[in-house]
Amino acid sequence: MARGYREPLEKPRRFYKSVEVVEEDGGFAVRLDGRAVRTPRGGHLALPTRALAEQVAQEWGSQGEVLEVAGMHATRLANTAIEAIPSARTETADTVASYAASDLLCYWAEAPRGLVERQQQRWGPVLERIEAEAKLSFLRAAGIVHQAQPEPTLQQVRELALSLDDFGLAGLAFGAGLFGSTILAIALQRGWLSGEQAFELSRLDEGWQEEQWGVDEEAAERTARLTAEALMLERWFRGLEDA
Repeated sequence: MARGYREPLEKPRRFYKSVEVVEEDGGFAVRLDGRAVRTPRGGHLALPTRALAEQVAQEWGSQGEVLEVAGMHATRLANTAIEAIPSARTETADTVASYAASDLLCYWAEAPRGLVERQQQRWGPVLERIEAEAKLSFLRAAGIVHQAQPEPTLQQVRELALSLDDFGLAGLAFGAGLFGSTILAIALQRGWLSGEQAFELSRLDEGWQEEQWGVDEEAAERTARLTAEALMLERWFRGLEDA
């Protein structure tokens, strides 16, 4: 056996038959064959709304003979919200602000003309809305040279992030990383865009290039995977609104 080679890790097999959502202790838990799902650290996986619990339960219920843990995005996000966010809220808000400091939507192409016009048509309204409704003012740049954003804007972003509960903050941070844009994450969280729309806007440049040169199989697979994550996040945010 060649040095450095590692046997692939065996995926865990499905160990349960039934999946259900139950109300308990003011929240909602997912149970497998009557037993509560646990977080990686052994905590209780409890969700604040039935809609979120059903989203997690659907992931467990849709598994086959083996568990595809890497694709259980809502479950992983719930674990993050329960185990990581409470002790790291300030650091998480800083991460959201760091994405805002170099937000994708603030870097516009200088050419070709068709791409510039598309950015104006698609990104422009989102920037206008976040300024009008969220009172966040962002500076735009042409090209790839870094444009520093106003510190008051970044501080407002931190405050906005910290105003969310642990599940909302976890979702916002996930979205900022997924899209490379805090602006798009906020737009999705507030319901201005669907998950599919937000992801499409995050890859506007890539989409333009694909129209010119075509799409390779690897890129298509990556796009499909990330689109699924964006759709999950849309459902996550809407589920948080379900009282």
